[in-house]
Amino acid sequence: MSVNPAPSTDEERLAQLGYQQELHRRLSGFSNFAVSFSIISILAGAITSYGIAMTAGGPIAITLGWLFVGIMVTFVALAMAEVCSAYPTAGGLYWWAAALAKRNKAAWAWFVGWFNFLGEVAVTAAIDFGAAITTSAFLSLTFDMEVTKARTFLIFLVIIIVHGLLNTFGVNLVKLLSDVSAWWHLVGVAVIVVLLAVLPDQHKSLGDVFFEVHNATGFTFAGASVYAVLIGLLMAQYTYTGYDASAHVAEETHDASTAAPRGIVLSVVVSVIAGFVLLFAITWSIQDYEAERTTALGLPPAQIFIDAAGHNTGTFLVFICMVAQWFCGMASVTANSRMSYAFSRDGALPGSRIWKQVNPRTGTPTNSIWLCVTLSTIIVLPSLWNTTAYLAATSIAVIGLYVAYVAPVFLRRMNPDFQPGPWNLGKWSAPVGWIAIVWVVIICVLFVLPTASPINATTFNYTIVAVAVVVGAAAIWWFASAKNWFTGPRQNVLDQAAQGEPTLPTE
Repeated sequence: MSVNPAPSTDEERLAQLGYQQELHRRLSGFSNFAVSFSIISILAGAITSYGIAMTAGGPIAITLGWLFVGIMVTFVALAMAEVCSAYPTAGGLYWWAAALAKRNKAAWAWFVGWFNFLGEVAVTAAIDFGAAITTSAFLSLTFDMEVTKARTFLIFLVIIIVHGLLNTFGVNLVKLLSDVSAWWHLVGVAVIVVLLAVLPDQHKSLGDVFFEVHNATGFTFAGASVYAVLIGLLMAQYTYTGYDASAHVAEETHDASTAAPRGIVLSVVVSVIAGFVLLFAITWSIQDYEAERTTALGLPPAQIFIDAAGHNTGTFLVFICMVAQWFCGMASVTANSRMSYAFSRDGALPGSRIWKQVNPRTGTPTNSIWLCVTLSTIIVLPSLWNTTAYLAATSIAVIGLYVAYVAPVFLRRMNPDFQPGPWNLGKWSAPVGWIAIVWVVIICVLFVLPTASPINATTFNYTIVAVAVVVGAAAIWWFASAKNWFTGPRQNVLDQAAQGEPTLPTE
């Protein structure tokens, strides 16, 4: 990796890319990192999806699996960061695709943008619904509240509405809360690790923590245990999402050409390290594997905390995770709304004229914020009667995001004319990029495989259906209509020589 001097100021670079400064540029490099780190949120994804790996794979998938996936995701983040440095715009992934494609620029931007948009909305839904599950567990432990689907959904509504309001108030509040969030996660992990190290009466052996395999998927064919471990890697892969947020807030970040790519990479690297320490401590503290895996709380780590540290201390640890998840959801709404704003600025969303508006007082895309809140709520609505459908939506969110992550990386490898930005990988660019591409292909296959046996209406993995629906709908819309009017990212820079709204070259 190498860092070259920035060629211009942030506003000048943005103008070179075709945009005038509209959003308020008030985020520091640390704040940019904090947004992505908060969305990855090891105290959110790793906690709420911990049960996936307990069922499929066991401790080996939780600990060594976390490290392995983390290394592979770091390659993806490095490859993305290099492109981000060259094009620090709020559009992020779909804008990069249009800039890098040698042919069919508008089509690449269209499909990557829709994968990114739908992935962002679904991940926001998943994060805040996970926060609702953890909040329900906390309320059950503290007030003996009965956990029901309806109550969990109502808690979700409260959480996501609050996140919409916080984002509406302005980027300064988002900056403050994102900075607090980063420290809350780091200190929170330290507190959990220390307490789980000293309070339990017994710990699992180190051999069990790193190499014990559990297969409760129902599959019994030869090699089923290996298959279970591979499925269990999805816990880590689901957690490692959302770090494209650093790109989406690039137009609000100082020194964006270097701060935004650093935010992408550092958010992943810090999450790999802190997450491993956290997951080691939790797995090391398991007292009764099966009882904790199938706990009535619906959140295995909560039961592990209670069994290992006692009711009161365990409840306090759940509280630490709950607050972290509230921060995570807030940051996700921030990134989601910025991507929606940029996509609307380029005319790709129905009603773009509404969603691209920026509140002149707060400097935030207020309408896009509430569009994202509304769509995320619609995605969660089926959870009132069909949890399987919601889990499928979560899977397509991750696949959608990673397809969007790696498409610009692939196009960058195919484009010999790419001009690296001040933050670049130098001679390591090609091997890092191709490793990232191969890994995303692998995880896209893993996410559509069956996860439980026997396979029936309740256990069927609907992800492949969801992928087909997303790709099919985007393709039908493109060929039936959008190809006639969507020309890719539109410039809005003030230029007396410009007529109308010029676009990037289409071919």
